[in-house]
Amino acid sequence: MKIMNRPIAPAAKPGPRSALPTAALATLSAERFAHAAPDDTIKIAMIGCGGRGTGACVQAMNTPGPTRLVAMCDVDENQLAKSLSSIRAQHHEKVDVPPDRQFTGFEDYKKAIAEADVCILATSPGFRPIHFEEAVKQGKHVFMEKPVATDAPGVRKILAAAKIAKQKGLKVGVGMQRRHQPTYQEAVQRLHDGAIGDVVSLRVYWDGNARAGKERLPNEEEMRYQIRNWYYFTWLSGDHIVEQHIHNIDVMNWIKGGYPVRAQGMGGRQVRNKRINGQIYDHHQVEYEFADGARCYSQCRQIRGCWTSVSEHAMGTKGSADLVQQRKLFQITGPNAWTKRLKKSEQGHQLEHYPLFKAIRENNHHMEAEYGALSTMTAILGRMATYSGKKIEFDDALNSKLELVPYGRELTMNSTPPVLPDEDGWYPIAVPGKTKAL
Repeated sequence: MKIMNRPIAPAAKPGPRSALPTAALATLSAERFAHAAPDDTIKIAMIGCGGRGTGACVQAMNTPGPTRLVAMCDVDENQLAKSLSSIRAQHHEKVDVPPDRQFTGFEDYKKAIAEADVCILATSPGFRPIHFEEAVKQGKHVFMEKPVATDAPGVRKILAAAKIAKQKGLKVGVGMQRRHQPTYQEAVQRLHDGAIGDVVSLRVYWDGNARAGKERLPNEEEMRYQIRNWYYFTWLSGDHIVEQHIHNIDVMNWIKGGYPVRAQGMGGRQVRNKRINGQIYDHHQVEYEFADGARCYSQCRQIRGCWTSVSEHAMGTKGSADLVQQRKLFQITGPNAWTKRLKKSEQGHQLEHYPLFKAIRENNHHMEAEYGALSTMTAILGRMATYSGKKIEFDDALNSKLELVPYGRELTMNSTPPVLPDEDGWYPIAVPGKTKAL
């Protein structure tokens, strides 16, 4: 598989907040029609009931037109109950999830998907390719959180399923919310229109603090522990360069209108020195190179007491651009100077649902899976470079056979995870110069 210099489709504009006309069932896709409620209510299934899944579900139900949550799935019964209570408190009249549609088995995601028109996929990212494949197989529209995979085989699964989804007329949204914020859209459009000339270098950052690791419970199964502490296991989260920094990396790709051809970098664990910190690094620094010679310097760090920044920056032949998320200030310098502040109403997590649900109701094209997959792959490429200490080509990375996730294997809480602790409770950690890249 080769993906080079392929243009990225522009993000869809946010849908209107006012009520939409009632959509006739005939305007919905064949898959939507086949499973529709007697009216134009869109039925939602939620796979993964953590904080982000709960938030995405509420935001989906905030969109114009009737919606109903009809199924939920999470391997943690307590988490499912907590999520259900939270959603009911905000949209009680839109919740219809009796006990027989509250699923807690590993393979029960298939049953939840079968109940709905739209699936919200928000488990730990390692499972995303498997769940997306199943949703597409069943002919369901999808909103899936980023990243969409944690390894190259998973990215290829997403791309293959996206192709089938297009053929079926399915609508797919991916949680890259910056692409739906009007100020980001305007800033990137200005760069595409030449506001700073040719972009020759970029810098992207996600430097800040991190969530704490979780202690193992007495007699807890290894699989259950790793899923509960998923952020700290590379096969489940992808490491924080993939799980969080992907947002900034995606903006880099968006600005460039394509993907880098290679990367090299360095990273490690400076302060993550406890067993609860699993496998992941606490800092990554990557140099991405594009086909036109432009470079992007990518940095993500999760060490308390250090300089913090969540931002993207571009230097061009006629000026520069600074998109600083935490200060809500975007500006361009040079002959086409421009300054704008993010508005409080630009809640990307909400805005990304409007065009998806509008597309479902009006049967418009809406397919974000490809750029979601390739920006995920760009972040994975960066992790491959930092873990191995090697310079790696994008195409080689995309075609890697190295699987972190046990695809094709039926999993339960009693299954053996793909990584295990040693006799002292320590998990394998990547060592640059020794760790296999591809």
